[in-house]
Parts: sequence; C-alpha cells; structure tokens
Amino acid sequence: MEKLNKEFYLQNNVVSIAKQLLGKVINYQTGGFLHRLRIVETEAYRSFNDKACHASGGMTKRTRVMFMEGGRCYIYLCYGIHHLFNIVTNVEGTADAILVRAVEPLNQSDYDYPSTDGPGKWTKAIGLKVDMTGHSLVSDELFLTNKPELTDEEIMVSKRIGVDYAGEDALNPWRFYIKGSKYVSKKLKEDFLLSEL
Repeated sequence: MEKLNKEFYLQNNVVSIAKQLLGKVINYQTGGFLHRLRIVETEAYRSFNDKACHASGGMTKRTRVMFMEGGRCYIYLCYGIHHLFNIVTNVEGTADAILVRAVEPLNQSDYDYPSTDGPGKWTKAIGLKVDMTGHSLVSDELFLTNKPELTDEEIMVSKRIGVDYAGEDALNPWRFYIKGSKYVSKKLKEDFLLSEL
C-alpha cells in the first residue's frame, strides 16, 4: 500500500483534491485493529469566496487547524452529536478542507461495521472523534493509501448537502461520489456525471 505523501495534500485546488480522494483508502489504527475504509463521497470547502466554509469568517479557536499546513485532519462536532472528519489541504494560511461524507469498509469480514453511509455514521463506527483534530495524515496511526484515480464516467457531482445558509455558494457543484456505490449518503435527482460538467 502506497501511503499518500504530504505533497498530495499541499495541492492548491481543493475541488480537484476532493475528486482525487474518491477511491483512496483511510487507514486508522486503533485498539490493535487497522480499519481500512474506501472513500466514496466527498465535499470540498474553500477558504475564500465560499460562505459554506467554516473558515470563511477568519480564524477562530475551532478553525485554527484549517489554517495549518495541509495533511492533517479537522474533526468537528455537529449538532453536539456527530464527529465529522475533514482533510485539511493547501499551504499554511489557506484554510481549505474536504469533508469525507461516506466510506466503504474494506475489512468487513474482520470487524462488524454498522452503517457507514454518512459523515457522522462512519466516524462513529470506528470511534474517530474530535480529539484527533490536527493529527497528521502521514502518521502510522492515521493515513491514506493511494489508489488509481477514477474516470469522469465513474464520478457523480452535485451541490453540497446541508449548507443552504451559504446562499449562492450552496449551489457550487463541489460534492462528489462514486457512481453506483451503495454507501453514498444521499442521491439527489439533479446529480450528474462529472463527464457532463
């Protein structure tokens, strides 16, 4: 398994990285067990001109990690219940991040996974919580491994979920998922293939 290196996360186009992440594998070592989770759905959030991004209003105690150098995770608590896992990208000072919305467990025969078809569901399934915020994604405990990029005919595109408060920015087509995956959190009637963009 080839581990994704720091340079991958330092790319300056968060939307492009969100597409590239599809099919990549999250590896999380905890309690003596290595979870291997294929990313099937992502959402991009850009630090500038994107009211849906947590960092759009500047740096706060919660968003400080987003302004750090890419290649670490940003996990926040949603509605006081759900721990949502984001991948920080770009160089220090540019707060781009990608929400991993859904994953496909690759070692289901070794672990009884509950549902992983949602951003709060899959983190709960493996016990990934906010205390991991800021953790390096090139560590031995938490890292991503590379897989060949998918073709435009294998990727579906839509607006992001649950960000209507962002006005026109809520319509940005920055949510991506693997066509045909049963682990995707939600499918909208207006979704379309990336090849049609």
